Amino acid sequence: MLDFGFDLPKNITAASSWKIGARSLAPGRIPLLMGIVNVTPDSFSDGGLFFQPDSAISHGLQLLADGADILDVGGQSTRPGSDSIDEKEEWRRLEPVIRGLRESTSAPISIDTYYPSVAERSLAAGADVINDIRAFRDPAMLRLAIESRCGLCAMHMLGEPKTMQNAPYYEDVTAEVGRFLKERRDYLLSAGIEPERIALDPGVGFGKTTVHNLDLLKNVWRYHELGCPLLVGHSRKRFLGEIIGSAEADRLPATIQVSLSLARQKVQILRVHDVGAVRNALLRGA
Repeated sequence: MLDFGFDLPKNITAASSWKIGARSLAPGRIPLLMGIVNVTPDSFSDGGLFFQPDSAISHGLQLLADGADILDVGGQSTRPGSDSIDEKEEWRRLEPVIRGLRESTSAPISIDTYYPSVAERSLAAGADVINDIRAFRDPAMLRLAIESRCGLCAMHMLGEPKTMQNAPYYEDVTAEVGRFLKERRDYLLSAGIEPERIALDPGVGFGKTTVHNLDLLKNVWRYHELGCPLLVGHSRKRFLGEIIGSAEADRLPATIQVSLSLARQKVQILRVHDVGAVRNALLRGA
């Protein structure tokens, strides 16, 4: 079991909901669960399993049946060392999945992309959220965020996926990530975007060592002071295998233990692969 061994303040004040378009998503007894739909041949955990549109759509609908509150659909891997694909290929992968899911469900759909053209087409096809690992640093993505009124997720990443794990260094990872998230929040607010539309993601595993990741996971609650919903994607990541002593071991138990800790810290959104198992564990621990 992962025991972080720290005490939380008695009263944590957290944003109450995440506004995406005309609706607001609010955690209940447990955090909101964002189910992962990877339409890729090479994602670190399930690459290739749902690469065909029919299998990706079926997987997304199963995640909703398992209790997902929102689906996050991505067309290219951002695992450490991954090569990027161009926006034309990313949209080719995503278009039938986004359209198929929207035809089958009214549940919120997030598009995981840093290409403005792909985000724009996805929103037109029915997506509700832009999940941008580059945190809206592209002016075209910012313009789209302003015009669309969709939900937003801005993530911290040190470097780029291809090289981000090449000896990442921080003096104080929690403080430095916090400063970045504040800067991104202020940038979006200055553009007229409401704080309740902005989810902030510390980017666990994106340019961080295992020590960095553990430091962030122990201190995520500190980012509530930014006044925006917090989103954490820790599911099945490599550092969990390093902690439990086997890179090839089943990482679900460790994923669940981290999820329980994040729930105690009142993190509003957890991005996970195994929605049903995580949801059941959170309900038992609530």
